[in-house]
Amino acid sequence: MRALVISGGGSKGAFAGGVAQFLLENKKIKYDLFIGTSTGSLLIPHLALGNIEKIHRIYTNVDMSKIFNINPFIVKKKKGVDVVSINHFNVLLQFFKGKRTFGESKKLRSYIKKNLPIEEFNLLKALETDIVVTVTNLTNNQAEYKSIKNCTYDEFCDWIWISSNYIPFMSIVNIKGCDYADGGFSSLVPIQEAINRGATEIDVVVLETEKSTPRVAIGKNPFSLLIDLFQIELDQIEKHDILLGTLSATHNNVKLNMYYTPIALTNNALIFNKVKMTQWWEQGFQYAQKKSEAMETVKSLLTDEKSA
Repeated sequence: MRALVISGGGSKGAFAGGVAQFLLENKKIKYDLFIGTSTGSLLIPHLALGNIEKIHRIYTNVDMSKIFNINPFIVKKKKGVDVVSINHFNVLLQFFKGKRTFGESKKLRSYIKKNLPIEEFNLLKALETDIVVTVTNLTNNQAEYKSIKNCTYDEFCDWIWISSNYIPFMSIVNIKGCDYADGGFSSLVPIQEAINRGATEIDVVVLETEKSTPRVAIGKNPFSLLIDLFQIELDQIEKHDILLGTLSATHNNVKLNMYYTPIALTNNALIFNKVKMTQWWEQGFQYAQKKSEAMETVKSLLTDEKSA
């Protein structure tokens, strides 16, 4: 049983799209299971249907206006670099309304439903392939995994949306008395869940470099500082998930194929830049191609050694 796991990573999901395109179209891999967290959850339904061109268009055209109905950010260019600052009016409006988050992302839910119509949902549900999205149950302090097999159309779209809600900047959602948000807060790289569901070989796309890279600067304003601090915490969750997943894979004789970003793509994955995301998609495709060629070379050498 083969699975594709895609980690969280905001706009860096474009890189994962490129990797997945190579694996699906060039390597012709047939997956029995797709599991995604956050940005990975947005990708996997379209990947499972083979709608590569469509999801490429969706990803490389998304921007803040398609995500936020109340945007807590203002993005400005300073010396060619995108700098995030606070939209004081919108943040204060949220405080006056008694809201728990700085912004709201209801437009993202509409964008998800617009691009995943019920006809495609029905096609997905009829597949033997399982599609699973990761969310965080904040009330119970645990990760939850939502399979399309157990969801109605509206429920599945809601879970994809919730999986991508990076609080406190995006919406927090209450369902049956429990508060839910971004799956990355509890399971950023859900390797273990793929193993629990019976995967024997897993292609894992991790939207960070394999080795930690130093940050150029830490938070020049309160919002960017908060984003940086969250990223540091998510880095630790990622390392924890990969370590446990690797140990579990070894124990259960599961083959892991890891695809990291070769370089740090961005310091703020909440900035959606069409030009950069198009480049990242292409970089993901090329990286997967080179890694595949290297793996084939190693495999060939090992076969020659055994023959000798």
